[in-house]
Amino acid sequence: MKLDLRSINRCVRCGTCRSVCPVFEESGWESANTRGRILVMKGLANGLEADKEVQDSLNTCTTCGICTEKCPAGINPPQMVEEARRELAASGIMTAEQSDLSRRIYGSGNTFGERTRRLAWLSDRSRLESKSDYVYFVGCMNSYRYTETAMNSFALLSKFGVTMLPDEQCCGSPLLRTGFSAARLVDANVRQMEQIGARTIITGCAGCYTTLKNSYPADIRVQSIPEFLAEHISELDIKPLPIKVTYHDPCHLGRHNRIFEQPRRVIEAVCGLLEMKAARENARCCGGGGGVRSGYPDLSLRMAKRRLLDVPEGVDYIVTSCPLCIRNLRDAGAGEKVIDLVDLVARATSLPK
Repeated sequence: MKLDLRSINRCVRCGTCRSVCPVFEESGWESANTRGRILVMKGLANGLEADKEVQDSLNTCTTCGICTEKCPAGINPPQMVEEARRELAASGIMTAEQSDLSRRIYGSGNTFGERTRRLAWLSDRSRLESKSDYVYFVGCMNSYRYTETAMNSFALLSKFGVTMLPDEQCCGSPLLRTGFSAARLVDANVRQMEQIGARTIITGCAGCYTTLKNSYPADIRVQSIPEFLAEHISELDIKPLPIKVTYHDPCHLGRHNRIFEQPRRVIEAVCGLLEMKAARENARCCGGGGGVRSGYPDLSLRMAKRRLLDVPEGVDYIVTSCPLCIRNLRDAGAGEKVIDLVDLVARATSLPK
């Protein structure tokens, strides 16, 4: 297998990653932390057979990046894990869950295999401008599962002339995280962005943000909704709410892209903020990313339940900026107490219906 042996050999086997890996914290197996996975990758590079145990080792990584944050050798394990997954998938070695996920996305353009229109939640499509400098990229989760968040996002953003892609496809993040090509989806989305004349793409999904920023043409500016709202906070006519909330940093928004202050700035304009026990670059992963939720749901929910232990007492809501985090934390027991930052802002503003 063509793996990056230079990065593999930079691992000094110190075990720092063992102390922070959320998967290792739940399983206790050496193969379920970064050091163990790197040894597995070294074995693959030397001819090790990719049996079920090898696949479980690599596929249980959420790519949360906390190992990268703490690694004294300065390596990027999530990048290495994704590379190994690509090599295995290219050789036809994948789990049934990986195969099903890729088939759904390739066949329908979304992670759920839905055949309904992606913009079915938008009652008046005449509101979509055919040309604009700004496009709101909705993402699969908000298009099909959290449509109220999509409606609130578009209501906030449309005040600034933001439009949407008429035939948005999955950004490709689930494919790229689990070892597959997203070229066809990227091309379809980019073609529409060019037709609209968009210079900036705004998204409310952390996974979409990472993908749009790193796997799409570099001349397209990408912003998260927290960044955009923080820039325009004085124009939103916010009426502060008498509540207290905490903020969960999504891995792909926080550690991967260093977006820590902007969502907090928005929250503090709306209500009181109490920090979690582990926050910003030290935030514990919710367990929902990297294909782990679909491939290992029990493990994923155990991580989410542990994350909920970090919630401070006395808060009315757990706010975050990632629909995957919302789903996992809700399913782990927090229920409707977990809300999107956009929905918090919507409660403090007068949005058009």
